[in-house]
Amino acid sequence: MDASPTNPSDDDVALPAVVKATARQHLVKLGASGLSLDVVARDSGLAVTAVESAFPHRDDLLTALVVDAYDASGSAMERADRAAADAGAPAGARLLAATRALRQWSFANPAEFTLIYGSPVPGYHAPQDTVAPASRTPAVLAGILRSALESGELTPPRRTLPGGLLRPEALELFGGAPDAPFSDIVERGIVLWSSLIGLLVFQVFSRTHDSVLDEAVYFDAAIAVAAETVGLDVPLGEGDR
Repeated sequence: MDASPTNPSDDDVALPAVVKATARQHLVKLGASGLSLDVVARDSGLAVTAVESAFPHRDDLLTALVVDAYDASGSAMERADRAAADAGAPAGARLLAATRALRQWSFANPAEFTLIYGSPVPGYHAPQDTVAPASRTPAVLAGILRSALESGELTPPRRTLPGGLLRPEALELFGGAPDAPFSDIVERGIVLWSSLIGLLVFQVFSRTHDSVLDEAVYFDAAIAVAAETVGLDVPLGEGDR
């Protein structure tokens, strides 16, 4: 008697993948607001009922695409950070490696970047399922800052941010608020996080191309400046390019 667990059929795995692949093509051409199950079914060569068996509603498909985008971008950052840490890099170099990885993913996948960091999709409200994937990017930043704090790589701030402004889950992601003079490190980490995403929005959406000669160099320098807000030094030597 075969006691091995039942595995999903190839169709169970392949159908959602086909639907999502077609939907990603539509993100590029039409944007998320133009996505519909009918159009995805037509262009993937499937019956609408088949598409609906995988994703009953458009919002289910959007959620799957959102989760995939957060997971893919978060994974890129995690891999880059892990490689830098394994090579013995200091926290500042780890931050640069992780943020560069997110930038590379963003430019390689502009439609998915727009889906998660662009304008909200009219009528769509992201469910709780997207929270954990969305947390992967700030979790990478938090891990780097935690490591920097524990290794003594942070410089105490000259001005502190007010306390009592954060939700408990934000503090939990970092592992709790540390003692002074770094008691506001989580608040500062959010400044760093928002600076990173804002910078990417400007670059991916071509807001800086007519102002900046070398956007990759500018990105690195801007990350170094943003890192100063958390007391972290980011090396920008020639070997880092």
